[in-house]
Amino acid sequence: MTTDVIPLGTSSAVPTDERHLSALAIERKGQVLLFDCGEGTQYRLREAGLSWARIDAIFVTHLHGDHCYGLPGLLSTMDLQQRTAPVTLVLPPGGAALLRAVPGVAPERLSFPVHVVEGDAALGPSAAYEADEVVVDARRLDHGKAVSMGFRVEERMRPGRFDPEQARALGVPEGPAFGRLQRGNPVTTPDGTTVNPAQVLGPPRPGVAVAYVTDTRPCDGGRVLAEEADLLYHDATFADDHAARAHETGHSTARQAATVAREAGAGRLLLGHLSARYPDPTPLEREARSVFPAAAVAEELRRYELDPREKEPPVDLTDES
Repeated sequence: MTTDVIPLGTSSAVPTDERHLSALAIERKGQVLLFDCGEGTQYRLREAGLSWARIDAIFVTHLHGDHCYGLPGLLSTMDLQQRTAPVTLVLPPGGAALLRAVPGVAPERLSFPVHVVEGDAALGPSAAYEADEVVVDARRLDHGKAVSMGFRVEERMRPGRFDPEQARALGVPEGPAFGRLQRGNPVTTPDGTTVNPAQVLGPPRPGVAVAYVTDTRPCDGGRVLAEEADLLYHDATFADDHAARAHETGHSTARQAATVAREAGAGRLLLGHLSARYPDPTPLEREARSVFPAAAVAEELRRYELDPREKEPPVDLTDES
């Protein structure tokens, strides 16, 4: 089962003819985590074939309009559709007050349960959201005076591969007992022997990790989130010849994004939050690839598939008998 990363909007500040305002979706097993919600995100979700009803949590990096002005409309649509499933909103300081100021979308007035997690100004290491199989961590970024958060989505470790032959050799009958062992529970064989999962499972298998680091200068928080991520989506608002402007406005250049990816040991880098001054983003991509070859400008609505099976060690098929 793959985890799909779908950029919905990759423009900074204002939309262009080719790029939309900030939003990125991560789809896993039919459920969606949404990161940022600029104007028009509802339309982009539809164009990407993603259902509003499948959104489990929405994460907003900061309260600049190009990242959050689409949120009231999206919540209103969910309400009109009589959603009943809960949704978690992970917001920067002041996010809940912003929603309460918009008629009809105060979290407590919506037709579905809303769990609001609001960061504080310190934003130390924290788990912003947890589900059965994934955890999302938040760290503070460096976007000047604005309190901005970056996020890291990481699948929990999965049990090792099940060895049915070993289970049979230990006297475990096929059927429900196999399933219990695969889920990490011990079983008792018909002769009264207890078989523990460690006896029939291989080493735990890592899942994939995705980092969303935008609207920031290069900073420690972003580097921590990017550490060995399979895919890093990073602010690349400007090319390196505008490095001074990037620093002044609290953003990164494509070269700086690539340096973060290289130093963090990321697998792939997607460049996002691109300035409208680059109708053709090829120079940004070229600049990043000179530092980190696995870099590319994020393509809106493209599905970037991450398969956790690719992280597993190869099976040793050597016959030692």
